[in-house]
Amino acid sequence: MTSIIQLKELEKLGPKKGVILQSVKDVIQSLVDDDLVFKDKIGTSVYFWSLPSCAGNQLRNIQKKLKSELQSCEKRYIEQVDHCNSLKKGREESDERVEALDELRAIEQKYNELKDEIAQYADNDPAIFEAMKNTIEVAHAATNRWTDNIFTLRQWCSKNFPQAKEQLDNLYNEVGITDDFDYLELPAAIPSCSIEDEMHGVDL
Repeated sequence: MTSIIQLKELEKLGPKKGVILQSVKDVIQSLVDDDLVFKDKIGTSVYFWSLPSCAGNQLRNIQKKLKSELQSCEKRYIEQVDHCNSLKKGREESDERVEALDELRAIEQKYNELKDEIAQYADNDPAIFEAMKNTIEVAHAATNRWTDNIFTLRQWCSKNFPQAKEQLDNLYNEVGITDDFDYLELPAAIPSCSIEDEMHGVDL
């Protein structure tokens, strides 16, 4: 393209050059994005143009960039080959190496077996047991704190609304506050030492 031309003219020339009419705009925009074609708006019209020297310079810059990238890739490839060869030193196949690898695989297998066996006793881990014990104690204290609040509320209602004793008793029963409602007792905990003894007794 050596002359300034409008889009309408390009749309007419496109089919003659093998570009379907619907794709002319996309092709022109692609060339503009690649700086192979320039455009400018004058008034209400948009003009396109391209100088052979500009296209040549652009292509030469692309070629230079690609050559630089190729050289970098080739350099990196050589570095990786050298690194791979250096890693192979001292790892040549031998009877001692084969024996050492077999021993390593046996150790890894034994390690995985022991790891799986230990996982079976995770629930008996003293640390986990102690954490569960502390959680139960906190929940127990909170439960009895609310129980105490309920007793305080019942006492206050009885004192301030003695005439509503029957209605209050029915209300208490409906929500589960019966005559046997009382503070919760914490069951005797399993001594942590017994679990530790059990762990020590396991043949690993």
